[in-house]
Amino acid sequence: MSATTSFRQAYLRARYRFSLAQVVAELLQKRWMDALVPFVVMVVVVTTFTQLISGYTDVDNLINTGREFGEFGFLVFALTLVVIGGGIDLSIGAIFALCDLVALVCFVHFKLPLVAVIPITLIAGGALAAVNGILIGFLRTRAFLTTLVTMIIFRAVFDILGQKYSQELMSGTPENSTWEWLGSGSLLGIPSNIIALVIVAIVGHIFLSRSRPGWHLTAIGAGRRAARHAGIGIEWTLFWTYVGSGVLCAIGGLFYAARLASAGSDTGLNSEIVAITAVVLGGVSLGGGKGSVGRALIGATTVLVLTNGVVRLGVVGGMSSVVLGATLLLAVAIDVHWAKHRHKAIAKLYVVPTYLALPPGQSTDEGPFKPNQRLAKSQAIGLDMVDGPEDCIIDRQGRLYAGVRQGWILRFSGPNFENREVFSKPGGRPLGMAFDKDDNLIVCLAGMGLYGIREDGSVFKLSDETNRSWNKINDDSRLRLADDLDIGPDGRVYFSEATIRYEIHSWATDALEGRGNGRIIEYDPRNGKTRTIIKNVLFPNGICMSHDGKSFLFAETWKHSISRHWVEGPKAGTTEVIIDNLPGFPDNINRSSDGKYWLALVGMRTPSLDLAMRFPDFRTRMVKEIAPDEWLFPNINNGCVCKFDDAGNVSESLWDSGGTSHPTITSMREDRGHLYIGGLYNNRIGRIPLEGSDPSWNGVESYWGKK
Repeated sequence: MSATTSFRQAYLRARYRFSLAQVVAELLQKRWMDALVPFVVMVVVVTTFTQLISGYTDVDNLINTGREFGEFGFLVFALTLVVIGGGIDLSIGAIFALCDLVALVCFVHFKLPLVAVIPITLIAGGALAAVNGILIGFLRTRAFLTTLVTMIIFRAVFDILGQKYSQELMSGTPENSTWEWLGSGSLLGIPSNIIALVIVAIVGHIFLSRSRPGWHLTAIGAGRRAARHAGIGIEWTLFWTYVGSGVLCAIGGLFYAARLASAGSDTGLNSEIVAITAVVLGGVSLGGGKGSVGRALIGATTVLVLTNGVVRLGVVGGMSSVVLGATLLLAVAIDVHWAKHRHKAIAKLYVVPTYLALPPGQSTDEGPFKPNQRLAKSQAIGLDMVDGPEDCIIDRQGRLYAGVRQGWILRFSGPNFENREVFSKPGGRPLGMAFDKDDNLIVCLAGMGLYGIREDGSVFKLSDETNRSWNKINDDSRLRLADDLDIGPDGRVYFSEATIRYEIHSWATDALEGRGNGRIIEYDPRNGKTRTIIKNVLFPNGICMSHDGKSFLFAETWKHSISRHWVEGPKAGTTEVIIDNLPGFPDNINRSSDGKYWLALVGMRTPSLDLAMRFPDFRTRMVKEIAPDEWLFPNINNGCVCKFDDAGNVSESLWDSGGTSHPTITSMREDRGHLYIGGLYNNRIGRIPLEGSDPSWNGVESYWGKK
């Protein structure tokens, strides 16, 4: 290689190593970007009225506005909870008014102690909303019509009771320091109802994002039928959602009663309309399944500042409603436009190719990689009864296991493996497998992480996350595409995550980037900790412990290479390449009985893709301008199995050149004189005899000895 060529390659690597487009795409994918438009609208509204109104940010004005915000915030939270579940509640204003009246009647008329007034008011709010919950949750009535009717009924009850007790309530409330603190007190200058609102907001955020009931509620809002099929109790979930909404209205009504000691006919009037406006402005979807406490707060802030500001500017009556409605229409229009083009922008920017110069692959015209038909006449196990057995493995008893596309682990037994059974249903997409010293089957499940399966078929989790990278915009702590694994003599599990940017259904797109999006991870069962030990790996795939247990081998599929990482000895923690010019795409690696290693090549390299990897601009234009089904992808429809030693010398290969039996090959296992073949898109597991191999050798005993 000339000095000029070397300099050019170094320049291109440096130029394409960092991509602003990738940064923008990952930023656009952040969940909080959904609320970007509502947040910007809020900032614009607050900034505008701060500039237009003198003294708007004075402490006294902020405190007074804060007290109004606290009570209004509870109504917005109440409606947000219902809307996320796919419903609506037009009765929140009437429930708010009734709870205000209940609190005042209990405190003024019946002279009950505050320790009784508070729970009675909360129970009243929950009971009123329970009517909606029963009708909508159990009787399956329409939420809009149901809450419209209950709003009319509750408002009528409020008017009747208000007239009955109005004279007495106007006489004043008994002196009570706690009651006064609820209405006008503060802590460190923060109004009491704002303190309560913050506490409720924290609890609400945890409920929606970290609890099973919150997940169920979001799932129901996103798709009620799918939620029912998933076993979620829709009726009870909706019932308790409306009850919780009523309790939130009651909290707001309680603070309102303590602050104003009023139950006038306009209490809570049209509050539901204003709350709906706040919910929509905050970006909570009226269709359900999308929303958060933070978005509710954004919307509530925008609406309160807007309504308060226009009044202080002298805009009163119907004109203030016109301003509010116009702002809502503008914000919704911008938000819809933003959501539409945001996803288009992500699609255009997300795939970010880089420069990758690969050495020429070893020749397949002669030498150990010369094609043959040694796999063409293999015995077909489970023909048309398996769908994509990506990996296969044999236990101590000689039973054959395979992970298939349905998320199952199948087990074949009998003299010719004629008996098929579903051993376990762990979910995800089962990929690499290995037995530990206790004969538990450890499995990489794409989309889930690292799991174990006991001998009785029961599933247990080992890890679904690792340490987060400090320099990544997106949180990469969750395992997205755990691929293959092996287990060291001390029980530590080493496994590959092929890519942190793509899912199992789009894994091949990672090849077009040519970036080190993968990593090697270690799980230590002694302390239950998971950590990333090798970063920026180019689609790491197969993992195999060396025969002496002091290192492990791993394949980089798009780099066509095999590397060794030392875990013990003087080289511990270092990595070295032992093969860098394979003629195909390496996949799983496993031990052979003669001290060497079997390697699956899932497909063969093509000159066109090798050339394209040197031109990132070409691949970028291809992704942006051509339909995905016409992209230049790796050739994965013809593969082979080869054998190599610790020094990286390949000694032989086994082919099914026409792809008759094995159009793809992702794994192979030697066991008791035979080689078993698996493939990501195959409809069988192949089995061929190995001449000259040890007929008593099996993989499990090579790791853990006889039991």
